[in-house]
Amino acid sequence: MPKTLVFLIIGLFFGTGLGFLFAATGSDPMSDHAMGSTDSAVHDHSAHDHAAMDHDHSRLRDVTGPAPSISLVFHPDGRQSRNLEMQVENFAFDPLAVNGAHIEGQGHAHVYINNIKIGRAYGPWMHLEALPVGTHEVRVTLNSNDHSQLAVDGTPVEAVETLVIE
Repeated sequence: MPKTLVFLIIGLFFGTGLGFLFAATGSDPMSDHAMGSTDSAVHDHSAHDHAAMDHDHSRLRDVTGPAPSISLVFHPDGRQSRNLEMQVENFAFDPLAVNGAHIEGQGHAHVYINNIKIGRAYGPWMHLEALPVGTHEVRVTLNSNDHSQLAVDGTPVEAVETLVIE
């Protein structure tokens, strides 16, 4: 038997075994938080201690340039899932600058469902998957690279919409 075939069989054997091991322990490194899951029942960000990260999500940062704005549009994507479109003005998503210094008019969004942060959005679209049947409040805030929430004259720049899943 050629060596290539032997190595292929060995690789398949060990690869399959590791796959079963991860599945059995629930320790799949490609699941939930690692892949940015939006299932709030799986991963509630409010339970994290962010103090060591030097992020103050509640701090407001008044903008000095043109006032940014945001509106939300939901697009069906299956029975209980939606694609969230964040329409922004005077704001640019800048995923490469996250955790960096504040740059006027740039940053990312924080997405909340029923007051639970489900994640960050680094662009104008985000998939909301497997939402339970019922009424949900979806709130999206515009945030600077340093995670402070953008504000205009002390009023947070955010959009809040009700989403009903039937």
